[in-house]
Amino acid sequence: MPELPEVETTVRGLEPVLKGARIEGVTLHRADLRRPFPEGLGQRLIGAIVTGMGRRAKYGLIETNRGDTLIFHLGMSGRWRIDPAEIGKHDHFVIETANHRLALNDPRRFGSLDLVQTDALAAWPAFKALGPEPLGPDFSAKHLAAAFKDRIAPVKALLLDQRVVAGLGNIYVCEALFIAGIAPTRAAGTITRPQLERLVTAIREVLEAAIRAGGSTLRDYARPDGELGYFAKEWRVYGREGEPCRCGGLVERRVDSGRSTFWCPKCQR
Repeated sequence: MPELPEVETTVRGLEPVLKGARIEGVTLHRADLRRPFPEGLGQRLIGAIVTGMGRRAKYGLIETNRGDTLIFHLGMSGRWRIDPAEIGKHDHFVIETANHRLALNDPRRFGSLDLVQTDALAAWPAFKALGPEPLGPDFSAKHLAAAFKDRIAPVKALLLDQRVVAGLGNIYVCEALFIAGIAPTRAAGTITRPQLERLVTAIREVLEAAIRAGGSTLRDYARPDGELGYFAKEWRVYGREGEPCRCGGLVERRVDSGRSTFWCPKCQR
């Protein structure tokens, strides 16, 4: 599933061709993805000018001058294609401007599109309970200390809780915990303040590195320009079960709630 770095990479890839452009045409090749498209979506977008691009958690945001924001989620396999040579059977939503054609391609149809008033975004149900952005100023060791206080739940589980921090996914949590030297199974409430400081730094480090690399390539995810992200080449533990760690130990894998966790028991405590 595309995670925060993949969505951020997507938004940055769309921005040069969409921001400032007038939407000349909208085509819906089906009525829904994971859920139905908003009523009158095409009519509400045609003629609008894109005034800004952004991201909240794992959602991409396309703001317009009509006071609406188009919110997209890539689901399991979604991606935007810029100026495809032809429209394929999985290109379910197409936007046309004077100079470009953009297609939202989603073979598994687990993605979504919503159109919400921009000034009501914070109150939109999917955003209302979200924690702070991990790359934003409100995410800190102080915030984690408050969220983890007296909690016996594993630290990895709490980091994946979108109410604690928005947008973190399995790959990047595994990598950040390894960099910080914290076992994913450790009770969150037992982590010390210096360790939380290291964890915050590690989370930002791994996300920023992944964004620079264009994200990780998982199954059929690709950037809007069609290129594949190459952060997978930098994975330290994820997907490396049985391989040697830098400390001399071996990377192990465990499965919790259907998710694989990769870690080194020797250097993560």
